[in-house]
Amino acid sequence: MKFTKMQGCSNDYVYVNCFEEKVDDMGAFAKAVSDRHKGIGSDGAIFICPSDEADCEMKMYNSDGSYSEMCGNGIRCVAKYVYDNGIVDRKEMNILSGGQIKKIRVETGDEHVNDITGRTYSKRDDGMAVSKVRVDMGEPILTPERIPVIFSDNSEMIIAHDLYVDDSNYKVTCVSVGNPHCVVFVDHPEKIPIETLGPKFENHVCFPNRINTEFVHVLDRSRVRMRVWERGAGETLACGTGACATAVACILNGYTDEKVTVHLTGGDLEIFWDRGGDGHVYMTGGAETVFEGEI
Repeated sequence: MKFTKMQGCSNDYVYVNCFEEKVDDMGAFAKAVSDRHKGIGSDGAIFICPSDEADCEMKMYNSDGSYSEMCGNGIRCVAKYVYDNGIVDRKEMNILSGGQIKKIRVETGDEHVNDITGRTYSKRDDGMAVSKVRVDMGEPILTPERIPVIFSDNSEMIIAHDLYVDDSNYKVTCVSVGNPHCVVFVDHPEKIPIETLGPKFENHVCFPNRINTEFVHVLDRSRVRMRVWERGAGETLACGTGACATAVACILNGYTDEKVTVHLTGGDLEIFWDRGGDGHVYMTGGAETVFEGEI
């Protein structure tokens, strides 16, 4: 089977072109290839599949084999893959993920190549490769039962809400951007014991489908620093939907303006919540092909 290793903000996945390949058990495949000692090594696996509703469908599985509805960094790489490989020949495209269609625009430039190999991995006749991708993530979901989160006080939105973890009280803001997120504002994200605290948030009784957790420090009105614990994967270097949820949480709490640069461990993402317009969240960032191989 052929595969492609790609990364967005160092959030790395094994990508399989299911226009040509067949995988019977995607969860088991993802768990096997994600192992960084015995497999290819990744945060999970993403399958690029045909779709009757969109240009293609993205199916994403975490490193533990569990399914995830959406991956912001992953969908940018999918857009790059289908354009660079000629599956889609337009710079504007639709990609289905978790039952929702995302509108995407790619930017190209032959000067944007793999940092290590110097290759673009583009199969296109013009040699151009995608360097940057803008994703319309749609409207953020703030209704608790749709995120889903469960709190006893029937709040209409979970903004700076008390959550007790290990007898400590955290002020949390919960948002779904295709998958559920819990944003916690802290003074020093680097000092958070994320390996022990992350699983306790992920599996908290208030989150019936588990949760992704972002630990965020606001730098100024347009910049924040974020660490993320992803359900089913642990701490990752970046999370695109988490960056979107973080920007929404910052704006809801009055900490930033509508355009936010999110500094993740693996790189930066530009997030814009058009709150006064169509209400959609827009994410812009890079995508890179690391290498191609067979397994």
